[in-house]
Amino acid sequence: MKDFALWAGLGSAAGGLLAALIVPFLLGNRALQRSFGFGFAMLMSLAFLLTGIQGLGQAPVQISLPGPIPLFPWQFLLDPLASFFLAVLGLVGFAASLHGLGYFRSLPARQALRVLIPYPLFLGSMALVLLAANAYTFLVAWELMALSSSFLILVDPHLVHARKAVQQYLLIAHVGALCLIAAFFLLSRGSGTLDLNFTSLAHTAFSPGLANIVFLLSLIGFGAKLGILPLHIWLPEAHPAAPAPVSALMSAAMLPIALYGLLRMDWQILHLQGSWWGPLCLALGLLGAAFAVLFSAVQNDMKRLLAYSSMENMGLILVGIGLAEIFSQQGMNTLAALALTAALFQVLNHALFKGLLFLGSGSVLHATGTVQLSQLGGLNRSMPQTAFLVFIGVLAMAGLPPLNGFASEWLLLQAFLLAPGMATGLLQVVLPLAAAVVVLVLAIAGLAVVKLYGIGFLGLARATTAHAEASLWERLAMGFFAVGCVLFGLFPGLAVDAIAPITHQLLPGKLLAQPGIELLTPISPSRASYSPGVFFLGITVAILITFLLVWWRFGRPWRRAPVWACGFAGPTTPRMQDSASGFSQPLLRIFTSILRPSDQQDGSFQVTVREPFWDFLYVPLISMMYSVAARVLRLQHGRITLYLMYAFLTLVFLLVLVLWGFHL
Repeated sequence: MKDFALWAGLGSAAGGLLAALIVPFLLGNRALQRSFGFGFAMLMSLAFLLTGIQGLGQAPVQISLPGPIPLFPWQFLLDPLASFFLAVLGLVGFAASLHGLGYFRSLPARQALRVLIPYPLFLGSMALVLLAANAYTFLVAWELMALSSSFLILVDPHLVHARKAVQQYLLIAHVGALCLIAAFFLLSRGSGTLDLNFTSLAHTAFSPGLANIVFLLSLIGFGAKLGILPLHIWLPEAHPAAPAPVSALMSAAMLPIALYGLLRMDWQILHLQGSWWGPLCLALGLLGAAFAVLFSAVQNDMKRLLAYSSMENMGLILVGIGLAEIFSQQGMNTLAALALTAALFQVLNHALFKGLLFLGSGSVLHATGTVQLSQLGGLNRSMPQTAFLVFIGVLAMAGLPPLNGFASEWLLLQAFLLAPGMATGLLQVVLPLAAAVVVLVLAIAGLAVVKLYGIGFLGLARATTAHAEASLWERLAMGFFAVGCVLFGLFPGLAVDAIAPITHQLLPGKLLAQPGIELLTPISPSRASYSPGVFFLGITVAILITFLLVWWRFGRPWRRAPVWACGFAGPTTPRMQDSASGFSQPLLRIFTSILRPSDQQDGSFQVTVREPFWDFLYVPLISMMYSVAARVLRLQHGRITLYLMYAFLTLVFLLVLVLWGFHL
């Protein structure tokens, strides 16, 4: 059957509801409950992965099922765009579920229900968002995704910071959902029909004014989930509160789904009508990435550092999408395909290395009881396998060749470097400046990961030591991600060839194919090319030659020696090591006005930074809302006549709105 892959994906997503219903009946057997819940989630994820791979190589397929409301059927679509993000979801979901088998092994059976019931619903709802073919199906799945993920953040309802994180998350999520509802309502008015099928909307010509309003609403709606400024405040709060496998899913799978929504809305339905859309996305991406990388580099909490890093990577991806939109508007479709490929390649790479690092932070939390960098250190000795796997993720996140993070970032920079020779006017000035900001962001991101690994895993243990190595399931999950980082780093052509059908779908006729899976060529081999295999071979040979020369010159066997104590006699103590706050001092001094650091002296030097948007934007808004609510409460006098009058006036107001709508 032509639509077999689509039915398989839908069946797997619906299986999440079935798994959530079965798990409570396994309450008496904790091991069986955990094995069934996460085992079923792994099967779901494998089905998503295979469906996505199959969908990349076939023509779009659509099916329709009757819904509870005759006017709004359930409609589903599998095309290259949805298939790519579905494959990414499958990769992340499989590894996160595998890690969950070990991570949640010590949870009591009743507390495990708070994870095992919403977990498959979260996986299934994300798949349904990607497979939805009309606005009704999309919005229902979008809301289910938000609600199920909120329960996973609040696994332990007794934690104050978890309750605060859920409140912020739901607030921003529902603001975004309201904007999406308004956007689809305007599309309905513009198309003159309630059939908000994405394929039908793609063939509808919308007026420029309506398209601009819908674009802004969709940017806010999807940006709320993506974490663009200033809608990002939930992100650094939710990730530290959620369990590590959930954080990996939210960062590596849920955030990119917002990018999918932007591509579906702006590229396929609205056809990039506005010439200012690309520059706006580029500016928001640059601001978000620069802001996030600064706050990432000064964090003491490992998961909070990774959360800001996720925001930074989403900003870089948005930069790539904005750059592609600019090139498309200028008629530079080859460069547009290059920038779009770089952005989508970064989506895949971010899913791999950020998923690995979030799972690694969870294993560290289990082994030590903390993810505070100021209390860690020396984990490479007590957790050598976890440290090695995290080291691969750190190198990939730092964008060092020959791992996957370098490949996509190099493609993005190539798009910037190739643009001045083809661009005209203002683009020749703006794009080099934007490229400089991207390079600065990547450099500070490298500083952040050096801090994460150097303070957390190297040196001597500061306040806590690891009790044991991570469990087998946790190491297998991290190893799965680590293999992906190496595989797509050495063979980037695999990813670029998989992305080519999407560029052909969104930019008809433009395929950025590669001459081989081991070579990365942005435009043509004569302009630039990168061979990670040759680079890796050269680095290996250089290291071997250096080792042989040192061994031949000195001839000393390997031996252990005391750590050099900067010339001081006596034993080296953990207090002689650089602290997490001390490592960030140069950035804290340069960007004091933005970071606003405050010192804490509680036995060791600590620096904390506050979220400026929370203090200067959200706190005044919340105060204003409370003030308005207090005035509204004055309407409650306890008199039935007043309440009847309120009801009558409301009915009159609604009647006027209905008549006005019919008149229009």
